[in-house]
Amino acid sequence: MAAAIRAESVATEKLGITIEKNPPESKLTQLGVRNWPKWGCPPSKFPWTYSAKETCYLLEGKVKVYPDGSDEGVEIEAGDFVVFPKGMSCTWDVSVAVDKHYQFE
Repeated sequence: MAAAIRAESVATEKLGITIEKNPPESKLTQLGVRNWPKWGCPPSKFPWTYSAKETCYLLEGKVKVYPDGSDEGVEIEAGDFVVFPKGMSCTWDVSVAVDKHYQFE
């Protein structure tokens, strides 16, 4: 139980986006992340709206996500376990091509 609490505490939340840096492989295995569908894109910039909560794990890439109405961006990169809330509209500014596992709830 203590390990689960410690693992949770390394997740940070910024502008509604939750990021956990380099989660342990045991957590990824427990959640079945490696079996989730994959999605990728080249460096680009595009708007996106989350019609459902999305949890994803970046295998490769670097992105700055700008939630609508915010001048501030949230940086995510390879090794990050990220949760985007349902209903969030944002702009993805991809500087390094992305490859990620994802799951919608």
